[in-house]
Amino acid sequence: MNEQVRTAGAVGGRDRVEDVWGSRTPFARGGRWPDRVDQQLAEGIGEADVDRWVRSACVLCSNGCGCDIAVKDGRMVGIRGRADDPINRGRLGPKGLYASWQGVEHRDRLTTPLVRRDGELVEASWDEAMTRVVERSRALLDEVGPLSHGFYTSGQLLLEEYYALAVIGKAGVGTPHMDGNTRLCTATAASALKETFGADGQPGCYEDLDECDALFLYGHNMAATQTVAWSRVLDRLDGPEPPTLVVVDPRSTPVAKRAAVHLAVNPGTNLALMHALVRELLVNGWTDAAFVADHTVGLEELRGLVEQWTPERAADVCGVDAAHIRAAARIFGTSERVLSTVLQGFYQSTQATASACQVNNLHLLRGMIGRPGAGLLQMNGQPTAQNNRECGADGDLSGFRNWHNPEHVAQLARLWGVHPLKIPHWAPPTHAMQLFRYVEQGSIRFLWISATNPAVSLPQLARIRDVLAKPEAFVVVQDLYLTETAELADIVLPAAGWGEKTGTYTNTTRTVHLSEQAVEPPGQARSDLDIFLDYARRMDFRRDDGRPLLDWSGPDDAYRAWQECSRGRPCDYTGISYDDLRRESGIQWPRREGETTSPPRLYGDAEFPTHRESCEDFGHDLLTGADVGPDGFAVLAPNGRAILKSAPYAGPHEPPDAEYPLRFTTGRSVFHFHTRTKTARAPELQAAAPSVWLEMAEADAAELGLAEGDLIEVRSRRGRIVAPLRVTAITPGTVFAPFHYGYWDAPDGAEERRPTAANELTVTEWDPVSKQPVFKCAAVRVARAEVGP
Repeated sequence: MNEQVRTAGAVGGRDRVEDVWGSRTPFARGGRWPDRVDQQLAEGIGEADVDRWVRSACVLCSNGCGCDIAVKDGRMVGIRGRADDPINRGRLGPKGLYASWQGVEHRDRLTTPLVRRDGELVEASWDEAMTRVVERSRALLDEVGPLSHGFYTSGQLLLEEYYALAVIGKAGVGTPHMDGNTRLCTATAASALKETFGADGQPGCYEDLDECDALFLYGHNMAATQTVAWSRVLDRLDGPEPPTLVVVDPRSTPVAKRAAVHLAVNPGTNLALMHALVRELLVNGWTDAAFVADHTVGLEELRGLVEQWTPERAADVCGVDAAHIRAAARIFGTSERVLSTVLQGFYQSTQATASACQVNNLHLLRGMIGRPGAGLLQMNGQPTAQNNRECGADGDLSGFRNWHNPEHVAQLARLWGVHPLKIPHWAPPTHAMQLFRYVEQGSIRFLWISATNPAVSLPQLARIRDVLAKPEAFVVVQDLYLTETAELADIVLPAAGWGEKTGTYTNTTRTVHLSEQAVEPPGQARSDLDIFLDYARRMDFRRDDGRPLLDWSGPDDAYRAWQECSRGRPCDYTGISYDDLRRESGIQWPRREGETTSPPRLYGDAEFPTHRESCEDFGHDLLTGADVGPDGFAVLAPNGRAILKSAPYAGPHEPPDAEYPLRFTTGRSVFHFHTRTKTARAPELQAAAPSVWLEMAEADAAELGLAEGDLIEVRSRRGRIVAPLRVTAITPGTVFAPFHYGYWDAPDGAEERRPTAANELTVTEWDPVSKQPVFKCAAVRVARAEVGP
């Protein structure tokens, strides 16, 4: 079963667009997932033509597949999966095959800095661009102070770059206004892990897919978002002893079509469903009473919150059959080994953290954590979202430290050589939605955006475009392309992309890969690390002893500094060197100095990082978001035990009404990533999904006199979009659109004449704990479109 199967795209790459998950290699529970090496080379290039293969990892989803980059004559010309990598066993998805090197090697790449002069972006030298950045930054720090500065970054940089940005923001500038687009995709994953277990860090691993006998996917369309992981699941489903699959999703996705139980809930009602599942475990005695007593706190409070949520009551709220809720609960309650995965259908919906915590609760009630096939994956949506959270470029304290713990702040102050008061910790860090509100209100007047496109990805886009265009705001954007956001900037800095720089990535299962530089970046483009270090030098940020704050010359120095920052923390990297990563294809943290192996799973000993002196967070009220605080945490006294918690069900922020009678939800296409800056430049992928569409149930379409292919307008209280209709098996009363389609490749004025970006409709609301925006619940109405010239 472990023979190596080599596959490659046909001419034009059509086969892996049409056969998204590739050929099957079925295997039985407990077996090793067979190898299958996927490869794509540029037209006219054969394996014998390749000069060298360079180690890397794919960055077009959160899976983190190990791969090699083919180089010929100083250019990237191909990619292949690595059979020895535990994440993918050689496989790559369509985005990795067709948009990895192709997504960065494009004639549209930014190759020189741009500055806004007389209202227009024009080419400039690096010195002129950075001089303008530094002059504006210094003037505002002198005139207003650090609260005038905000940094908004990505889930696609390198660990070394995030850490540099975190140190600059916290110990150089001293601003609490730092976040990333990870707020939009994985903030709830981090919050749920901290609320239950005391610290971030994925308890499970992908090998649990090989071992489980039941698999629950909560709001996770794995077939589109992690195609290689779904290939692994398909190989289990098609092999002996397949796991029983349960799916929570309002759409009839490829994942849902393989499910034994599909709970097609109304958007915004996840918590009601989860309370019913928790209640069913409790009333039927499907719990590990000894584990719960010895290793958790909060059971009676949880029991009281879920007591009223019978399957019938949840079915009425969620729009599903009570018998299906009971069936799902029975599968969870009686299976020997259950693995759960959670993603945006929960994270971007109403009461996100409370809903995700119920998945944790289910596993704790059954004692199913930390052993093969029995665990959970609070998934990430981006390739390096985990690194952002670890390093603190998203506002967290670096190294999973606790904002409310003075000793944790002092540790960083000693590492960085500054006074503890320099590090802003007097209040919670500013989350993305509040950060842009501060720009709107005028208190943040310097905004640096790196490797993300908020002019398409944030809610209520008309407002965001106005915020970014404010003349009082000085906006710096560094990116690969002239995105919708870059077009509104005062300074645009050309950044190096994948394969053009060296550094590390950590995927959703804590697996670290090294990506080596394969080629030089185009023109004058620079790595994000070099840009940040240049800014720090020009600003003359220094430690209290007079030495430079960042005395690094490259990624090796940055990585070693990060290792020290991680020492002794849950995300300890001190035993993972660049040389180790060159020898091993993917290493999980924690691996401490002197260790040669890593635990594949966390919490196998049922000892959780909930001690007051070491936890990353003291927790929150899941309904209001209010801090528990150190005193409340001391009263709770988990002391190494996990925390069972929930909140009363509140329902969607914007429920349907007579004027806007339908629910709007967003999601992803298997062929595109984020705002299509890379994938739309890959001909195979763009041809497969060239434009936006809208989905409705057959009954809803018929009631409005609409049919497949009709051009329709969906309107919310904030905006509208226009697209052709697809009639699908989506939950009745629901309208769906993929969120990728902005305007960089559309005619000028398209956002007014024929808007296509799903976030024209979404609401400016967020989860009270994770602060993740609510993209999945907005009230809309639908009509046949009237499109002018």
